[in-house]
Amino acid sequence: MTKDLTKGSPMKLILGFGVPLLFGLLFQQFYNMVDTIIVGRMLGVDALAAVGATGSVNFMILGFCIGLCNGFAIPIAQKFGAKDDHGLRKYVAGCAWVSVIFAIVITLIVVFLCRNILVWMRTPENIMEDAYAYIFIIFMGIPATILYNMVSGIIRSLGDSIMPLVFLVISSLSNIVLDIVLIFPFGVAGAALATVIAQGASGIISLIYLVKKYDILRMSREERRFDPECIRVLCKMGVPMGLQYSITAIGSVILQSAVNTLGSDAVAAVTAGTKICMFLCCPFDAMGSTMATYGGQNIGAGYLDRIDEGIKDCSKLGIVYSVISLIFVLLLGKTLSLLFVSADEVAIIDRIHYFLIANVVFYIPLAFVNIVRFMIQGLGYSNFAILAGVCEMAARSIVGFVFVPIFGFAAASFASPVAWICADCFLIPAYFHVMKKLRGHFNERKEMVSPA
Repeated sequence: MTKDLTKGSPMKLILGFGVPLLFGLLFQQFYNMVDTIIVGRMLGVDALAAVGATGSVNFMILGFCIGLCNGFAIPIAQKFGAKDDHGLRKYVAGCAWVSVIFAIVITLIVVFLCRNILVWMRTPENIMEDAYAYIFIIFMGIPATILYNMVSGIIRSLGDSIMPLVFLVISSLSNIVLDIVLIFPFGVAGAALATVIAQGASGIISLIYLVKKYDILRMSREERRFDPECIRVLCKMGVPMGLQYSITAIGSVILQSAVNTLGSDAVAAVTAGTKICMFLCCPFDAMGSTMATYGGQNIGAGYLDRIDEGIKDCSKLGIVYSVISLIFVLLLGKTLSLLFVSADEVAIIDRIHYFLIANVVFYIPLAFVNIVRFMIQGLGYSNFAILAGVCEMAARSIVGFVFVPIFGFAAASFASPVAWICADCFLIPAYFHVMKKLRGHFNERKEMVSPA
């Protein structure tokens, strides 16, 4: 089932497309959180810290893979919006070719380097082996991550945000069952295995669905061929989007290295707080993905005014949700902390609550980061996303290098808000620049086709 986002009320389309995306992201974070809850409650604080110590490098590598696949989907959305079915099928085939290549290369490189990375990050000795076991298995599952995100990106580009939700529900439930089965005999390695197996199964099911259900993707032999020009365009869109995630994550790696020097209790508190924040941030991620598809389809159709309307409506949703999130955390932040640690860990619970408040107070800037960044990417200007990522990286790096050694845990808690504000200072002017440039381009085209 395809969905055209170039016609109708932008607010209704954003909600209709974004809500299924939101539930999918919630399920994804839910099974990620289940891993952490079971590890923390059943295996102890050190095991929780071991998983948390890998979080930033995990985000750096897997974030690149996810961003890569999201970028590959943008030319597909643009072709769908332009009603170019032949070009659409060529880009889908190219997406498959380039995804296989990247999956092999990335997996080989990071599996070889993962222990060295943990050493460079100054991972505490008492959690090193568990951290290595966890991240090694996660990195071995990179092909499963790319498969799922590639297929889901294609499906969303065609306007269907419901079926990726269905596949994630299947993955989530599978992950919970596998956690119960695998964590106790295999420890933190079992949590990693559960995640990889569940995502691999979801990717295979979604691929079968894509092949069988979308008649628009029935390809000729010529359309399936390796097309260097398609590959070039896909890489031009995908690699910058992947780098945006990775460059942002470099700052997180530097910050995590600074947090690691504060001891395993601080690492555990940041781990739990980050997991809760990732859950709370799902609506922002859904808004971002919606804007990428919405922007891609509408720029393909040449509807610039609808792009402005869409970003305004989505921003209103982001502001309202930010206020609701703050009220929620103020009332229930400490209760949420008990999901990860026992009630007698009073100092860690206080730190988790402090971390949550420090982040959620600044959710309005985070809303604009996701909404504006992904809209710019959907419009075809992925390089701006890299520059925004550089802003975030620089901010987190400065906090990690300079302020965490001085102010400790408090500085670490405010690192992400500082990064979001810095990114907004670049992204908001960049959006107006992009729209001005696009309007000039479309006006020139109109003049060229107008009769003399």
